[in-house]
Amino acid sequence: MSAPRVFIYVQHLLGIGHLVRANRIASALVDDGFDVALATGGLPVPGFPGPGIRKIALPPIKAGSGGFSTLEDANGRPVDDGFKHLRRNELIAALQDFKPDAVIVETFPFGRRAMRFEVLPFLDAALLLAQRPLIACSVRDILQQNHKPGRVEETINTIEKYFDIVLVHSDPSYAAFGETFPQAEALTNKILYTGLVAGPLPAAPAEHYDIVISAGGGAVGRELVIAAAQMAKQLDKAIRCCLITGPNMPPLELGSLKAGAGPGLEIFSFRDDFPSLLVGARLSVSQAGYNTLCDILRAGCRSLLIPFAKNGETEQTSRALRLKKLGLAHVLFEDELSTSKLTRAVQNAIGEPAPLPHGFNLEGAKQTAALIRSRI
Repeated sequence: MSAPRVFIYVQHLLGIGHLVRANRIASALVDDGFDVALATGGLPVPGFPGPGIRKIALPPIKAGSGGFSTLEDANGRPVDDGFKHLRRNELIAALQDFKPDAVIVETFPFGRRAMRFEVLPFLDAALLLAQRPLIACSVRDILQQNHKPGRVEETINTIEKYFDIVLVHSDPSYAAFGETFPQAEALTNKILYTGLVAGPLPAAPAEHYDIVISAGGGAVGRELVIAAAQMAKQLDKAIRCCLITGPNMPPLELGSLKAGAGPGLEIFSFRDDFPSLLVGARLSVSQAGYNTLCDILRAGCRSLLIPFAKNGETEQTSRALRLKKLGLAHVLFEDELSTSKLTRAVQNAIGEPAPLPHGFNLEGAKQTAALIRSRI
């Protein structure tokens, strides 16, 4: 018999967090014997999708200068109706050609509303396949707070119309879905917790840094990177620091940072051994994105979080404060970020005892594969 087929749709617009999580899930499905196609709608990122995953690259879309509500193509031109029509047709054709046993839609309808021009027709097409697939929504631990009238009801109606299950990539002892999604009880019969989608247990680090500073994909972490580069000069000279800017840092700016770095600091745009570096680190300094959180929890290291909070973003602040309350992180708010305050926060955090074991389920990727298999 042929392997069961899973079609995953993911759209990253600014950073690469959504893509990383979807790729981890796709890899776990491949390891479990599924034939997996991953349809990506953002700018290409080297190394994604991972080995064994079929790649469906739609004409890329990214967030414009106005944030998630404005869409641009790879060249910065506003996305028009013709472009949307092209993408929608390519996506539906890929679905119909692949004939999946299960479809996973990442985030929508709990987010990515700007993509409904293609996701809703895609879901309609999935319902019309000769053999209707299982349709699952894949959603992270904490949602962006949205107070627009009618938005929650619209989301619930969309779930009821199209989706069989909602895969919540969280451990309820850490973050229950209803804490950031009002009226979650209306979806109780569809919500399945998978645990957090962390990467596998990392290998022992090949080299050791006392402090590992990271800015995720680098699209929104410039202030942290600049402050951290200066902060490293204020620390004891025996402390080794590694600063990972993220692949979105412009090459000229990266070169300038490297040229001005002090002797205790090494700067990289990307490290594929980032999880291993955390295992050997005395302290992680980062934003509070989902995947970084998972890497920190997997490593069990001390952490200082500077959550991204511009343009009304609430998700990372909520996550950071939750970890602080649990005794798993120190927090410095983005609007307080400066070289002097970052230096003091780092000096305080690095001297603290290592956090106690948390006990959260970090096997969300494997559990997702198991849940899909049990329902097709």
